[in-house]
Amino acid sequence: MVARGKEAAALALHRFGFGPAGDLIAAIAADPRGALVADLDRPAAGSIPTNLPTSAMAARAVSDFRAEEQARQKLAQRAKKEAEANGAAPGMSDTVVQAALAATPPGQKTPENKEPPLPQQLLLGEAKARFDAATGADIGLVERLVWFWSNHFCISADKIPAMAGPYEREAIRPHALGHFADLLLAAESHPAMLFYLDNVQSMGAGSIAGINRDKGLNENLARETLELHTVGVRSGYSQADVTSFANVLTGWTWVNPEEPNHGGEFIFNKRLHEPGEQTVIGRRYADTGLEQGRAVLADLARHPATAQHIAQKLARHFVADDPPPALTAKLAKSFRDSDGNLKEVAKTLVSADESWVPQRQKLKSPAEWIAGVIRLTDAQETLPIGRVMNAQATLGEPLWRPPAPNGWPDTESAWIDGVPHRLDIASEFAGRTPGIDPMALLEASLGPLASSDTRATVARAETRSQALALLVMTPEFLRR
Repeated sequence: MVARGKEAAALALHRFGFGPAGDLIAAIAADPRGALVADLDRPAAGSIPTNLPTSAMAARAVSDFRAEEQARQKLAQRAKKEAEANGAAPGMSDTVVQAALAATPPGQKTPENKEPPLPQQLLLGEAKARFDAATGADIGLVERLVWFWSNHFCISADKIPAMAGPYEREAIRPHALGHFADLLLAAESHPAMLFYLDNVQSMGAGSIAGINRDKGLNENLARETLELHTVGVRSGYSQADVTSFANVLTGWTWVNPEEPNHGGEFIFNKRLHEPGEQTVIGRRYADTGLEQGRAVLADLARHPATAQHIAQKLARHFVADDPPPALTAKLAKSFRDSDGNLKEVAKTLVSADESWVPQRQKLKSPAEWIAGVIRLTDAQETLPIGRVMNAQATLGEPLWRPPAPNGWPDTESAWIDGVPHRLDIASEFAGRTPGIDPMALLEASLGPLASSDTRATVARAETRSQALALLVMTPEFLRR
């Protein structure tokens, strides 16, 4: 059985987007699949207008900020020592320290800055751009794909806060509807990924730097590229393949952000690169420096196991924790036949009948659910981005801070225990949207998906805020 008409329209917006808004259910009811395909075919789909700094610019700015903070701390300690040398009592010397810390740090124009520290400002700006794109999207499929690929090739703001948002804009968005080979190269060669997976200091034992510094190989980037990003753990590669690939990737590094002109930019450093031919998954690669790594990545992108791995993850993310084998097979075939054309794979996803079963088996992650609530209530203008990020963290999915390189989990078991905590967030958000008719929102958000019990529950609510909170906590809204 396949959903049709308004039921299919509502299903499409929940399953493939961030949920309905306004009169979208009625607007796309005539051809829900066509609306999804049209979203993929939009000019510049996936890009977002922003004046935010590049990853390299942000890295340099944060490096400067930290250097200034360090200098300020040192000046404060000097002031304390001078005060104590001049006979000040311990309490008075502490007062001197506080006054010095409040003074203008070197290189900073304003004596008092009550805004958040620079790293947090940058993160907030990036988060707002991301949520604005999701909550303001018409259909939302492309933004969902951006979020999917950003989690697939995840990094962590806990380790590299300056680059978390720019990395998504630079490595993920331009290639989310392009060829997987280009996305893979962009992600693995981005300075944020190289730093996150410790490749910036990796050097071959036989390289010039390795010999001179008595340091060696770091296999993290090679291992995660194979295990998580391409062929998958059960594809048959060996530890020897990991080591060989890690040698291939030596020299892929960055310019230290402390360097004022090009800090934070990618660079291939030949002195770090392990010389010689390498064999990865049965193929030999001549030592061509930077091109050796690009050649391995190009072959991994086109490996049959990569097609299967990506197909399985896409089907699991959008349709079911245990996706239909027929859907996975269709996606893998589309991946292979199109040379990894991700737009074509996405079109296969939204065109397959297996993607349109009425049973809604996927529990929305905290971030997807929050975006859907904001989108439904049109609250993005009244809800500070800091509050949105706090809500996401409270529900266990802090933005750009996955617990490990395999990203946030994509199954119900990971999120089901935290669902009751969503009620507090729902109540807080509902309190910011006075004057909204809950029953009108029910029709806009669920339409034919709403059961009679859900309609009765929302109708019986004592206040509008309570009704809205109950609406977004219904099974129909929590699932996709």
